Amino acid sequence: MSGLNPPQAEAVNTLSGPMLVLAGAGTGKTRVITFRIAKLIKSGIPGGRILGMTFTNKAANEMKERLEQMLGAPGGKQQNKYQKKKAAGEDPNTPTISTFHSLCVRILRRQIDKLGYPLKFTIYNRGDQESLARTVLRELNVSDKLLAPNQLLFWIGHWKCKSMDPRQAELASDSDAQHLAAVGYRRYQRQLKLSGAVDFDDLLLLTERLFKEHPDIRAEEAARFDHILVDEYQDTNTSQYRIVKGLADPHRNLCVVGDDDQSIYGWRGAEVEHILSFHKDWPDAKVIRLEDNYRSTEAIIEKANTLIRFNTTRHDKVLKAARPNGEVPSIRQYSNETVEAQETVYDLQRRLQVPGREPRDFAILFRTNEQPRIFETELRKAKLPYILVGGMSFFDRKEVKDLLAYLRLLGEEPDEISVLRVINTPPRGIGKKSIETLLNHAISNKIPLWDMVCGKADRPKLTTPTNRGLDQLARIVEDVAYQDSGRSLVDIARNMVEATQYRSELERIYSDPNEFQTRWNTVEQIVNAVAEYEERAAKPRLSQFLDKLLLGEQDASDEKEKQLKKNAIALMTMHSAKGLEFPEVYMVGLEEGILPHHRSLEDERTVAEERRLAYVGVTRAEERLTLSMCLTRMKWGKARDTLPSRFLYEISGQAEHPNYLKACRPAKR
Repeated sequence: MSGLNPPQAEAVNTLSGPMLVLAGAGTGKTRVITFRIAKLIKSGIPGGRILGMTFTNKAANEMKERLEQMLGAPGGKQQNKYQKKKAAGEDPNTPTISTFHSLCVRILRRQIDKLGYPLKFTIYNRGDQESLARTVLRELNVSDKLLAPNQLLFWIGHWKCKSMDPRQAELASDSDAQHLAAVGYRRYQRQLKLSGAVDFDDLLLLTERLFKEHPDIRAEEAARFDHILVDEYQDTNTSQYRIVKGLADPHRNLCVVGDDDQSIYGWRGAEVEHILSFHKDWPDAKVIRLEDNYRSTEAIIEKANTLIRFNTTRHDKVLKAARPNGEVPSIRQYSNETVEAQETVYDLQRRLQVPGREPRDFAILFRTNEQPRIFETELRKAKLPYILVGGMSFFDRKEVKDLLAYLRLLGEEPDEISVLRVINTPPRGIGKKSIETLLNHAISNKIPLWDMVCGKADRPKLTTPTNRGLDQLARIVEDVAYQDSGRSLVDIARNMVEATQYRSELERIYSDPNEFQTRWNTVEQIVNAVAEYEERAAKPRLSQFLDKLLLGEQDASDEKEKQLKKNAIALMTMHSAKGLEFPEVYMVGLEEGILPHHRSLEDERTVAEERRLAYVGVTRAEERLTLSMCLTRMKWGKARDTLPSRFLYEISGQAEHPNYLKACRPAKR
């Protein structure tokens, strides 16, 4: 406790009732949460009665590790037993530290049957969702020109993040495309339910619905905990807000930690109002402000405070730098984006000559995913190592999707998407027309597709090669399930790869040895993941492994953490940079229409979120910050004049400049 400053100590020592901890950038919020959980346990609260909720696996794992260091863990022979019990949530002294989605999976695995879904439901990944969206649009006779599958999924995700069901979506639609999407949403949800499946957003939406429609279930789930702590509360969407409130209402021991000045995820449903109006739900809540920044120099913090003050709807707080003085952030103007990239990379080369500086000490932050291309070109020319954070996910790889689909077939009722993914992978003589015939027969007769594959239901009239291929697939799954009954999960995974002759198929497709090896390594990584899970789990189950993997797929923090371990310059969006810090940061492309983004300019609320995004970018820098913009930028092959971002004027104290007033005009209509 001696390492805590007075506000931190007050937050840690307040052990009951509702509390809002306003934790500014770099003020040690994770430290406060972990110390407070430890303090609760030391004061006699059983660890198992404490729930900590986070948004990413990285945050959850970091919290668990810190708690273990503080509270201690058994050593010697007891260690492995302890780890397994902890992983299974069976140790009554171990707090539950979980992402929102992981917590909801556990609740739904116990209770989702009350909503008419099977307890052994499947969680669809993005690829599965796209397949289902294509099927829905095909059934509605909607062409890609009218509404593409990814557009349908965008609207479904948008509505779900706002906690809207298909009926509410139809009422809220104000264009032909939205009305079509709302009709598609209704069919999409119906097909998900018929398949015994949910998508990632449903994990929250269905938990919220369960609590609303079944107060007894909500009371039962709430009774599991006496204390709830929520990290990054400013990022909660409607469903998450209602779930937290439902769990905390009975005991009222709710501690939320967050920063309204870092609420930057409105586009995915986060509502800053939840943290701004916390006192309305909990009138007697204690409010504690953490304002001592331990990350950045005084010169950087001064600019951050100057910028964020232009947002008028916010909790009153001012960051105070624990690191005095520092180099004043510089603002640079370049003639165009090529010169901006060249000069930034040249400056990076120069800074890398400073003793002790490594490539991993630098980050180039941008607003949109189109911006990094030219920086990549210049970094390659300079032969500087770099990573583009947030590139292709491990889970987007074909081999991963194929193997996970095969493993899903070992469940009691394989879902349609998994069957369709591997029905002819590797090729076994089943053509597209035959698959369409099977699908139409399944829909018209309301028969699960897998029942026709494995012979539980009659098939329509098909060619001999097609029937032979279906029999072969059914035999593979049946043989693996029979041989592996009672055996380890890693054996099941290995045997499935061998039974499908997947290695031979990769060798056939990829003649280049390097390409083949890369693909095969991906398959090995899945098998390794099964082994790692089995080693940690007290009661390993294939369904639980698939749940964990699919939740990990949706959480980009794991992939990001792996990327950032490399000694390389980080290129990333400001959204991706939240929660990270670097000794030296370059924020590029600070022009009206880029930051703030042109889509935000008509609404002061969205401009305010763009300002918070700029604030997040500024507060990533520990020692040196460079802000840059271009006087012209290429659009459709022609150089066009730009306006400096209003945020540059605000940071530099020039809010009376005529160009600042000109830049702000669209947002004030």
